[in-house]
Amino acid sequence: MGRINRLSAVAVVPQGLEAAAGEELSALGAHAVRPGRRAVSFQADMACLYRLHLQARLPFRLLRQVARFACQGRDDLYDGIRQALDWEHWLHPSMTFRVDVTGTAPGLNHSHFTALQVKNALVDAQRDLWGQRSSIDLEDPDLSLHLHLGRGEAQLSLDGSGGSLHRRGYRAAMGAAPLKENLAAGLIHLTGWDGSQPLVDPCCGSAVLLIEATLAALRQAPGLERHFALEGWADFQPELWGKEIDRARQRRRGDLTLPPIVGIEADPTIADQARTNVEAAGLSDCIKIRCRDFREVTFPQTRGVVVCNPPYGVRIGDQAQLDALYGDLGRTLKAQASGWDAWVLSGNAAVTSALRMKASRRIPVSNGGIDCRWLHYQVR
Repeated sequence: MGRINRLSAVAVVPQGLEAAAGEELSALGAHAVRPGRRAVSFQADMACLYRLHLQARLPFRLLRQVARFACQGRDDLYDGIRQALDWEHWLHPSMTFRVDVTGTAPGLNHSHFTALQVKNALVDAQRDLWGQRSSIDLEDPDLSLHLHLGRGEAQLSLDGSGGSLHRRGYRAAMGAAPLKENLAAGLIHLTGWDGSQPLVDPCCGSAVLLIEATLAALRQAPGLERHFALEGWADFQPELWGKEIDRARQRRRGDLTLPPIVGIEADPTIADQARTNVEAAGLSDCIKIRCRDFREVTFPQTRGVVVCNPPYGVRIGDQAQLDALYGDLGRTLKAQASGWDAWVLSGNAAVTSALRMKASRRIPVSNGGIDCRWLHYQVR
């Protein structure tokens, strides 16, 4: 596979953001981009694959396909895995590994059992070569493998991430119902906010929407401060990796003057968490967290954008309280943000109706398994 200039790969992304993720991958240089369900397939050379790990905001994981073979059962899987890669080159017994499985094949209906078959093929190959075998490490493996079964074939991929890409590193403090960073980045992408107008979140929680919006406007690469599993790959190219790190650093817009970016949070403990996250992201000069009730706050006078992930009663909130909250939020937006665009993440259509506003767009997304809508209102 290393001899071929262009690699086949898949980005695992939040449900509902497949098209947005495809746009992002294309903008960063990926080819043959095809959005699917919770995934986007694409092709890329190694420089682009490195670039995506450092700069892409929407994926959970990036999987590099290294083998594809017919698979009608256990024997096909065992033989296919042993021949998939030069394991002497890729997996020394001193290294740890893990195997994740999606999909099914005849006699391979349970992911744990299928992963065990992959592990057996690998350790048998190691014993034949060295008389020793690797250990499994589910938390921090040296090599992370992903197997997908379906339509009579198996696809073996390497996970270059080394832990989900949504973890940016700035977020030690979380609220009770945290919005994942990559989902927040995707929601901001859908708003079209580019850092030229004020941005306000009247129920900001841990401030992840504002942080992701600001990082995107500044073009600050999310992967610069983390370690990636791909750095331990047998064909890792340190010089090329270094060039992509330099490229990511140079993209940052250090001279950009941002408009007011304001998070409003009534709960003092959560407001402190938001400030901690903003500071950890290096954005204290850009984002202001105000510990106030949104009903008492005056919005910036120039036209801007509101983003909001208010409670919707699945994890937090009582129905009567929620109706009152949404009613007050609708009235506040009409009073303070006339002419603005407002985006509200809703997991409960019953309480969203209390806004007394008509959405111009309803984009289906999944937030932690909850079926939601990213609602766009043109405030009048």
